[in-house]
Amino acid sequence: MPLVSKVKVEGSLKEAIEQAVKQIGGFDRFIKNGERVLLKPNFNTADPFPASTDPVFLKAVVELVYQAGAGQVIIGESTTMALKTRSVMEKLGIFNLEKEALPAPKIIAFDEEGRWVKKEIPKGKYLKCVGLPEILDKVDKLILLPCLKTHFLGQFTGSLKISIGFVKPIERLGFHANHLNEKIAELNTVINPDLIIMDGRKCFINRGPSEGEIAEPGLILASENRVAIDIEGIKIIQGYDGNSLSGLQPEDLGQIKTAKELGIK
Repeated sequence: MPLVSKVKVEGSLKEAIEQAVKQIGGFDRFIKNGERVLLKPNFNTADPFPASTDPVFLKAVVELVYQAGAGQVIIGESTTMALKTRSVMEKLGIFNLEKEALPAPKIIAFDEEGRWVKKEIPKGKYLKCVGLPEILDKVDKLILLPCLKTHFLGQFTGSLKISIGFVKPIERLGFHANHLNEKIAELNTVINPDLIIMDGRKCFINRGPSEGEIAEPGLILASENRVAIDIEGIKIIQGYDGNSLSGLQPEDLGQIKTAKELGIK
């Protein structure tokens, strides 16, 4: 069984997602009957895919998770501090999933919930504690749904960096000020996803995260391992001329290097 699966999307997107997860054990391996499952997409802004999670991709994942026996699927996210999560979701048509996907998912904006839990980070050097949504402690399973793209500050954003969307908005002010990559890794010591599904049909190969030069790998990736899937994502981007990660060993990227040192998988 591969550590990271890669499936070319040649027909049905839903079938490609199902096949990618099947190669690492199948949805039934990760989800039990009746479980509450939280899906964490990427809605930092309302810019179109690959800047933000594609609603069609998200709908397919919702349906597959319900087919695996989930009792409730919850979609949860919080955007950049300059925007309102609900407004971003409305512009992207995410609330349409409450009508289009059957059974319907519950959609929540973390910044509207107002219920945060302070988590200590025992191994944190730059991040000692963090406020996270209470819902994380109330679901049975967590699935991360990162896009594949570069980032003008963090160099790369994938399954490790997507967890910044869990952080209480007011606490993000200092996140990007210094030691961003190290803080990303330290944050991930208190985030425990069960599955990662990365939409690599399109990607930014430079700039990012809201705009950049687009390439089209046409891939869906799946893994249990955040470090492994992010390394594979970087390698995919590095396969395109003009990419901003050229010459970089993926393991040397700050967030990945620190995550490995912290034992994050």
